[in-house]
Amino acid sequence: MVGWRDTACAAGGSGRLRHADLIVLPMEWEDDDDWLAAPEDAALAVEVISQPEKSREIRDKADWYAVAGVAVLLVVDPRKGTWALHTHPDNGAYRDVLPGKFGEPVPLPPPLAFEVATDRFRLYGDSPRAGRGARS
Repeated sequence: MVGWRDTACAAGGSGRLRHADLIVLPMEWEDDDDWLAAPEDAALAVEVISQPEKSREIRDKADWYAVAGVAVLLVVDPRKGTWALHTHPDNGAYRDVLPGKFGEPVPLPPPLAFEVATDRFRLYGDSPRAGRGARS
């Protein structure tokens, strides 16, 4: 498996595209020069919620991935310090959602079958560089 950042998925025949923040695809995909991945090929899609996103927009995103057939969706929310692992898409929704907080590992199901450490995930807020070089 390999992770890609500048790749899109299309929902079967709808013409609607989604650019995940990260998508994990089989190694064979690396030999392809296409930028549009089939959702069923994705082992994992990751969406990082932006500061201005509304709850409905986040729900709509998750529903889009479920309709498209992406097996696993990890939604990371730096506004609240939380994550949600969505699995088992069925009829346009994920059957299982495992919530967690930054600092708790994300247990990815097979074929990935490893944990993502979240203790170094950062919240939105002031940049750690803010104020450097400023003189009072």
